Amino acid sequence: MSEAEIAAGLWGGRIVRALRLRENEVYELALPGGRRGALRLHRRGYQSAAAIRSELWWCAALADAGLPVPAAVALAEGEPLAVLPSGRLASVVDWVEGAPLGEAGVPLQGPVAAQAAQLFALGRLLAQVHAVTDALALPGWFERPRWDHDGLVGEAPFWGRFWEHPALGPVEAGLLAEARLWLAGRLARHQGATGLIHADVLRENILVNGSSLSLIDFDDSGFGYRLYDLGTVLSQNLYEPGYAELRAALCEGYGLSDPAEVDAFTLARTLASVGWAAPRLPPDDPVHARHIARAVMFANACMA
Repeated sequence: MSEAEIAAGLWGGRIVRALRLRENEVYELALPGGRRGALRLHRRGYQSAAAIRSELWWCAALADAGLPVPAAVALAEGEPLAVLPSGRLASVVDWVEGAPLGEAGVPLQGPVAAQAAQLFALGRLLAQVHAVTDALALPGWFERPRWDHDGLVGEAPFWGRFWEHPALGPVEAGLLAEARLWLAGRLARHQGATGLIHADVLRENILVNGSSLSLIDFDDSGFGYRLYDLGTVLSQNLYEPGYAELRAALCEGYGLSDPAEVDAFTLARTLASVGWAAPRLPPDDPVHARHIARAVMFANACMA
C-alpha cells in the first residue's frame, strides 16, 4: 500500500484522486458517512509535529468562529495528526468547495472591475481572519515559524538568503542586497503590527464558490507582519494591467487607508520567493529567472 492509502485507512477513508503532489502531497478523501476531506502527507523536515498541530488548532478556532477555512478532521481517538510507519506525518481537513482564484503566472480573467471586487472581498476576509486570531488565547505549546524582521531580512531568513541565490549576476545580487537593507528600514516602522498570519495567500490558496471566498493551505502560516498577507496577494498581480485598481481594492477591503503601505510587504514576498526557489527547484527551472526578474523589477520600483 502507498503512504496515502495507509493514511486514508487511519481515518476510515478512501483516496478519490490526487490534488497536489508537490511539497505536501494532497488528496481528495472520501470519508465515512459521505463526508469529504483533504488528506495531506506533510513534507519531511519542514514543519514539526508541534507546528502542524498548532496550525490545525488555529484553523479549527477560525472555523468555529464562522470563518471559511477548513477545520481538522480528528482520528477516532481525537488526535488530529497521524505518524505513518515511514515516520511521515499526515492530517485530514474538511473539504472546501470552490475553484482557485487563479494560477501563478497566468493573467487574471474577466474585467478589472470584477477582479477588484474579488480582491475587495479578499481584503475583508483577511481583516476578519486577523481580528479573530488576535482575540484568541493560544495554547502554551503553540509553535509556528516567524515571518518577522529576522524571518524576512535577517541573517537566516525562513526561506533562505535570497541575495545569495546562485543564479544572480553581480548587479542583481548587489541590488537585492540593497533591497534587503531598504526593506529592513521599512519593516522597523511596523514592529507592533504583527500577529499570526496565513503567510501564503496565493491565488491557488483562495477558493471561489459563487460570490464566496475561502482560504486554504495554512502550511506556511506563522507569526509575522499582518500586511505581509496583503503583500503576498499583490506579489502575484504585479504584472496585471489593473494592478493599481487591484491594490486599492484589496487595501480598501482590509481597511487600510494608504495602499502605499503595502508595497514594502509586496517586496518582502518577492524577495522571499527568490530564496524559496533556490534549494527547492532544479537549477534550470525557469521559475528562478521569473522570481529574480520580478524581485529586481519591484525592488527598483520601491527604491526609485
